[in-house]
Amino acid sequence: MKKPPVVKRKKPLWMKILVLLIALAFLLVLSGMAFEAIASKNFPPEGKLVDAGGFKLHLHKQGEGKPTILFETGSGMASSSWGDLPKELSRYGTVVTYDRGGYAWSEEPTTERTGDNIIQEFYTALKNEEIDGPYILVGHSLGGMYARLFAQTYPDEVEGIVLLDSRPENYSKETKPFLIEAGLDPVLINSPSATMSTLLKRVGVIRLMKNSILPDLSEKEQDFALNVELQPKFFQAQEQELRNRTRLENSIRGQTLGEIPLTVITRGIPTDTTALGISPENSRQMEAIWQEQQKQQLTLSTDSKLIVAEKSGHFIAEDEPDLVFNAIKEQIEKID
Repeated sequence: MKKPPVVKRKKPLWMKILVLLIALAFLLVLSGMAFEAIASKNFPPEGKLVDAGGFKLHLHKQGEGKPTILFETGSGMASSSWGDLPKELSRYGTVVTYDRGGYAWSEEPTTERTGDNIIQEFYTALKNEEIDGPYILVGHSLGGMYARLFAQTYPDEVEGIVLLDSRPENYSKETKPFLIEAGLDPVLINSPSATMSTLLKRVGVIRLMKNSILPDLSEKEQDFALNVELQPKFFQAQEQELRNRTRLENSIRGQTLGEIPLTVITRGIPTDTTALGISPENSRQMEAIWQEQQKQQLTLSTDSKLIVAEKSGHFIAEDEPDLVFNAIKEQIEKID
């Protein structure tokens, strides 16, 4: 008796389409990864990699002698963002710029991105390089809080602090309702997650869209950002820093710096946050809170002064470098 013929069932059309789409997506990912690898360029570090306790930090030392001026960048900023300011100041002492763990040329950190860990790692790297105080700390934005924590942790080695539009410890608490009202994540604001940014980087999307993502930079600056700054280790480190910001704020809340000379420089051009979906009225209130809290930072020290950078937005060192130079020079002269 003959067996009935085997009838091959055809795959449904939707299944064929699905398989095709998966195959295309896979090819696109492979092509993107190949594009990212081929387009990558090498930018050697300006300084050197120094052991910070389990991994290496990138330190750039210029000048020699005392005092030692330490620069702490804001969130997401590489050490190169200070421009010519460190070089100009190196005529008057030792100047150190550096990249926090995961940033730019520094290696991926082995510890959580808390303020305590970040400060300890920087201090360890300084001591390993025999870069001693007295220190003058210069901190911008989030970096201002790290500078304050450094001074709080090692008060006997700090002789001056300059805060550049430094984020106050109570700003997040008072402005959180405005962000929530606008539908924004109070921690990441409008930034994509580290996981999403890493995926987009690995498959070449960030490089492909560089003119949209980095519209105000020259081609050379774009290349530097893509090849040095915007790396998976950076996305992870920055997000961790932001998620640990409340802990950092708590660690310096109620602090006193005694007689350590303190210069607070605040922006003169208000920050407009309406592009984030925040209402004009709330944006004005957020700016008023910022400016009031800048003044409150004067109570941190018995020797403090406030400077309003009239021609500057948030990036004062970029907008008015001479003003910042003179403020730091004044701190140097106090030590002399």
